[in-house]
Amino acid sequence: MNGTEKSLLDIPLDDPLALLSPDFISSLAEKAISFASLYGIKIIVALLVLLAGRIVAKQSSNLVGKVMFKAKIDDILTSFIQNIIYYMMLAAFIVAALGQAGINITSFLAVLGAAGLAIGLALKDTLSNFAAGVMLIVLRLFKKGDYVTIAGTSGTVQTLSAFYTELSTPDNQKVVVPNSSILSSVIINTTANKTRRVDLVIGIGYEDDIPKAKEILARILSEDSRVLKSPAPNIVVGELADSSVNILVRPWVATSEYWALRWDLLEGIKITFDKAGISIPYPQTDVHLYKEEK
Repeated sequence: MNGTEKSLLDIPLDDPLALLSPDFISSLAEKAISFASLYGIKIIVALLVLLAGRIVAKQSSNLVGKVMFKAKIDDILTSFIQNIIYYMMLAAFIVAALGQAGINITSFLAVLGAAGLAIGLALKDTLSNFAAGVMLIVLRLFKKGDYVTIAGTSGTVQTLSAFYTELSTPDNQKVVVPNSSILSSVIINTTANKTRRVDLVIGIGYEDDIPKAKEILARILSEDSRVLKSPAPNIVVGELADSSVNILVRPWVATSEYWALRWDLLEGIKITFDKAGISIPYPQTDVHLYKEEK
């Protein structure tokens, strides 16, 4: 700097006209050019690294999704793995971009680690949901479309994310269940197997013909094509109850047709028993009155 030029510190800030002087403007321009030459290229490179990282992370996530889809892997597991890959790669490129921008990565990671510890302690319940979500996805206890009973709630699985599981109830309610409460309770997967057994208890009167009733029940089952031949259905006397002889009817059916068969059997049995003169009793109490003579 020659003798005629002044630095920014030499400019009297209490003089407004001095801020418009050629010396001040020239010095300010030099500072701006020096700053831009020093940090401008680094910032541009950092932004390019971040942009390229986002594209690479997205493409890698989509590629993994296509491979898992062709391998016929469950949609929930595929979506979870895609998200993990995307955010892990994006985080790596963010760290690389910060390094290109001239930020001390070691100090930044140390601060980030301390902040992560504090956040982890504050969000321990959320992290427990995340850990439970990972376990549910790895163990594959249920998948999208299964009808399950979890944490005391029944419904069809719509979404299994890292933190919660979304169910749709038969009456079309949306239920969100935290993953941590699922692993700590009993899980019933109703549709996990391809077949189910329909358990019916049909009561007849003590005066009715048991062999005839069993024959009618066997005929009703044999005429329904939804009833599986193997395993063969069971029709046995299960209990001599207070008001009826209870016959256990246990046919096997495809899981998807369970409720339809159950409802149709109950209706068909009632109609057929009425035509055959076989009663289906209900609990009743007989009261006997005696007249006491004086």
